[in-house]
Amino acid sequence: MDSGSTAVQAARARQLEALRRNLGAEVLRWLEEPSVVEVMLNPDGALWVERLGQDMTCEGRMDEVQALALIQSVAALRESVVTAEAPILECELPLDGSRFEALVPPITERPVFTLRKKALRIFTLADYVAQGILTAGQRDVLREAVRQRQNILVSGGTGSGKSTLLNAILDAVSQETPDHRLVVIEDTRELQCAAPNAVFLRTSESIDMTQLLRATLRLRPDRIIVGEVRGAEALALLKAWNTGHPGGVGTVHANDAMGALIRLGQMIQEAGVPPQPELIAQAVQVVVNIRRLNESPGRRAEEIVRVAGYAHGRFQVEHIQE
Repeated sequence: MDSGSTAVQAARARQLEALRRNLGAEVLRWLEEPSVVEVMLNPDGALWVERLGQDMTCEGRMDEVQALALIQSVAALRESVVTAEAPILECELPLDGSRFEALVPPITERPVFTLRKKALRIFTLADYVAQGILTAGQRDVLREAVRQRQNILVSGGTGSGKSTLLNAILDAVSQETPDHRLVVIEDTRELQCAAPNAVFLRTSESIDMTQLLRATLRLRPDRIIVGEVRGAEALALLKAWNTGHPGGVGTVHANDAMGALIRLGQMIQEAGVPPQPELIAQAVQVVVNIRRLNESPGRRAEEIVRVAGYAHGRFQVEHIQE
């Protein structure tokens, strides 16, 4: 190893040590705690912690100087900067790959961040039944949809647990079709998959999700998985699902299953074309909506619908009562 490489490694080690120091003992402990899902800093310095299936609780504090040092140390490790002219940092935490979103003045009074932990374990569909989030009948519907290579859309609001449920569905995919090649596309690495033949792709500042979807088609996928559908890429995804790549899974922000289908149409319009409801009805076979609760078990799959088509100006759906 030459002296240049040694110097680079030593510099990175110092940066990582500074990051740990700026995170502080409390946050480092939460990162190691399996039940912790998210750690959030508010402008008043309060640190809020969310654990799986529980409400957020305020469990610590971080002053402005430490918060700024933390954000700058993350930016430095990502070879980026955070300034008044570029006050938003979106990346993965170099320590463990957790999603890190930070904002500094002038767009906020004082530094804020949200640290979304990467899942430490996969919650299976069986776990969801045991916790009362899914019924046994709903689990069977989802497993059969996986077995039949139907395209599944997971919908819900912010913090409802869409990605965690998608992970559970991916676990079912790896069990039901272990020979399938999966391509998983995300903005930041959150999903986990036990399938032996899987490729993970991430967007960057210069490569968006639509470009990744086009590249994916040349990677010979059996199933295409998208962590979150947010915009114009919805059109490319639905075309791929509908033309030779069935059995995909994705998530979308929506309050209910019907709203998820309508939201897809709105995102398709961002590609400069009409909403294409017929394409949506052909490409999406199952929608499962999950909602966050203020009581145990914390989340619940409120509805599962099968999409039967589009006629008379509306989606034709069958509500599954299981």
